[in-house]
Amino acid sequence: MRFLIIFIFLISNSFADEVIDIKNLVINKKLKKYDSLLFKDAKNNQISLSDFRGKLILMNFWATWCSPCKEEMPSLDLLLIEKNLNNLRIFPVNVGQDNIEKASKFFDDLEIKNLELYFDSEITLAKKFGLRGIPTTILFNKKGEEFARIIGSIDFGDKKFIDWLSDYN
Repeated sequence: MRFLIIFIFLISNSFADEVIDIKNLVINKKLKKYDSLLFKDAKNNQISLSDFRGKLILMNFWATWCSPCKEEMPSLDLLLIEKNLNNLRIFPVNVGQDNIEKASKFFDDLEIKNLELYFDSEITLAKKFGLRGIPTTILFNKKGEEFARIIGSIDFGDKKFIDWLSDYN
């Protein structure tokens, strides 16, 4: 019986994505590629993620009504100026169908100084990525391939997380 339990454990873990000791972080065993990842900036200009190849990309999906989003946003703001992550580009993408005024007020209320606003008003990216909830953060390597996700909130200022992310910078 013990052998059977160990065998089932080993088999099930070989198909699952790797999970390391950082809250809510799941590392993909197989890199995921996407075609045409488009979203909009605060001026309604279309942005293509492929224009940022060569950069480490962190795409955070959030909404103004999301309490965990509100909790993690200040640490995400500070992550952008982390000296060990000078090749990092952060896109906080609002999927709450909020207008620019409401999203700007959210940033102002939280004293967000470093991040810019981005929108997925038609939630096409959220559907493409199969998001099950927010906040969700998707991490892309320099080739534009998804290598990890953060499902739920995280303290982006956590030293363990910054050290781990620095390896991909």
